[in-house]
Amino acid sequence: MDKQSNPVQLQEHLENFGMRTCPIDNSLKIFGQKYALHIVRNMLLLKQNKFGQFLGSIEGINTKTLSIRLHELEDFGLIKRTIINSRPVQTKYSLTEKGMALEPILAHIAAFSARYESKAIFKDGRPRISVKQIFRAEHLSEVYDY
Repeated sequence: MDKQSNPVQLQEHLENFGMRTCPIDNSLKIFGQKYALHIVRNMLLLKQNKFGQFLGSIEGINTKTLSIRLHELEDFGLIKRTIINSRPVQTKYSLTEKGMALEPILAHIAAFSARYESKAIFKDGRPRISVKQIFRAEHLSEVYDY
């Protein structure tokens, strides 16, 4: 009998590797919510750190959803919220070490689209295969380092 006629079931796979849950599913629970990666992208790439900046640059997001996502990202340890005692009081967000670990994942997502969906991405329609070809920087966090 070939393996295709008797595929491994997820629970059996998890047991084979001593897992309680699928690591892909667990990761998607952390950053797979709508707009979560947009927020991380904006923090890494655009150096945004304020609620209004996110609200003004993430297409389709509303204040309620943004507030929920920021709290979720904080609860998952991806971002840190800092209250600045000023008039008016300000809130700034920063990526934690765990949040910064998403940078290569976002780079791979960008490279995937730049390679396989280049006509939708680039004016010239030509594919690119690396972050350096896409953004002229080695890392997303370096694109707007001044």
